Amino acid sequence: MAHADYTVVISAPIAEVFAFLADGTNNARWRPGVMDVTPPPGGPAEGTVYGQGLRGPKGERFDGDYRITEFKPPFRLAFEVIAGPARPTGVFELSQPLPGATTVRFDLDLRPRGLLWFPMKFQASQVDREMRAEVACLARLKEKLEALPASDHLEGGEAAEAPDAET
Repeated sequence: MAHADYTVVISAPIAEVFAFLADGTNNARWRPGVMDVTPPPGGPAEGTVYGQGLRGPKGERFDGDYRITEFKPPFRLAFEVIAGPARPTGVFELSQPLPGATTVRFDLDLRPRGLLWFPMKFQASQVDREMRAEVACLARLKEKLEALPASDHLEGGEAAEAPDAET
């Protein structure tokens, strides 16, 4: 079984960080491999499924839909990928060491099953690299949330960014 984990401390309240993570429509804002997301009716909850398009090695789109398996605001959000070539499970565990600060730990596990077991055995180092890169996206989440006004964390809206200066 392949495993990767990563932890960050974000300067934002725990409820806002959880709400941002739970709303899968935010995924493309902090995970560069996400191309598109189709939210479930009614928003995130245990058992809901998000449709998700991921960018493959040659830029092609493939399905990476996932189901929320645990929804315990604001402390725990777990999921399982239900479409695509690899189907990992993951969990975000949140804690609040100080008011206005949130520690987020992201664990990702992949247990190849069925016909995927044999080819993945020979690509273990690539799978490990990809999983480490995925959990390390938490650093981008930290940057994104700390740059947004607090009201945008909950609404899923992105603050207007200043255009690049022309040279």
